[in-house]
Amino acid sequence: MISLKIAARFLFSSKTQTALITIGIAIGVSVQVFIGSLIQGLQNDLIDTTIGNRSQITIQSTQEGELLEDDPQRLDALQNYDSRITVVSRVVESPANIIGDTNAQVLLRGLNFEESDPIYNVDNNITEGRLPESDQEIVLGTTLMEKRNLSVGDSVNILVDPEEGLSAAMTISGVFDLGSASINDTWILTSLENAKALLDVNGLSAYEMQVDDVFDSAAIQESLQNTYPELKVSEWQAQNQDLLSGLEGQSISSTMIQVFVMVSVVLGISSVLAITVLQKSRQLGILKAMGITDGKASLIFLSEGLILGVMGAVLGVLFGLFLAFMFTQFAVNPDGTPVVALYINPPFIALSAVIAASASVLAALIPARKSAKLSVIEVIRNG
Repeated sequence: MISLKIAARFLFSSKTQTALITIGIAIGVSVQVFIGSLIQGLQNDLIDTTIGNRSQITIQSTQEGELLEDDPQRLDALQNYDSRITVVSRVVESPANIIGDTNAQVLLRGLNFEESDPIYNVDNNITEGRLPESDQEIVLGTTLMEKRNLSVGDSVNILVDPEEGLSAAMTISGVFDLGSASINDTWILTSLENAKALLDVNGLSAYEMQVDDVFDSAAIQESLQNTYPELKVSEWQAQNQDLLSGLEGQSISSTMIQVFVMVSVVLGISSVLAITVLQKSRQLGILKAMGITDGKASLIFLSEGLILGVMGAVLGVLFGLFLAFMFTQFAVNPDGTPVVALYINPPFIALSAVIAASASVLAALIPARKSAKLSVIEVIRNG
């Protein structure tokens, strides 16, 4: 296209000016990519820390303390209820006490570790020992082990019913660290069948679920509640409104910063290209005298905006990713892990690049219209 070729010649005839505009666009895009990746990485970390290894949808009885029937058909129905549901795990739980010199209040949880592992990932978070493999075996959290001065292989007495005096001696087969101080200090985990025997029950306390996209939990919960009106179905978003408000605030702040950065870029490009119209008025007059139409003259500056936008977007994406990577290298926790993990979201990065290129073309509209109105007679008269 003739307009594109002329635009390229105009740009590369003023290399310094072109380089400065391109760098300006690149800085704007890099800020977008860096801040966007940082905020999204932080949000993913927050969600993963608070709900990533927790039940996202929980089905319980409407009556507190009442157990659900451990029905294989219901388990199968829940596992196949919605393709967005990735995990369904059965659990029996009850308050309990570790009997010793001083009693420690704990929460005894019986799990089918094969079912629950995608949720809690207990197997990979065993820091010492192993998962329970037989009756009368339990695993404790690191904090609880330290506070009670216990070791793997020790036997502890677990009191599950103070009124009846129902207790049993359990052997510690392992120690877990689930990344939560409260869980590590209060949870005792054992097999589902062992917990049922210890508590002398046949039912379940709850079905715990995880979903493919954590923000789909509300829609799935509503559907499940309609299907099982006799049960109580709860989901994580309703119980974590403060977290959601914080995430929304972060997203709004990030968006506002990115918008103002792009407005600055648009104004800068528009101003420079408007000056370029004056600088190139003689050449434009000659081109119009040779037969270039007003439309093609406008396309020259729109093409300049597109070329600048594409070059700036590519450089900006690369620089933004570099900044994000360097941030993860310097902002680290005492154990050497990044404070915020590097998160690369290809659709977001592509959108940032497209927005930058589009903004550059938009910025070229005013100088493009100005070039279209340029009169050949005026140019010749003014030399």
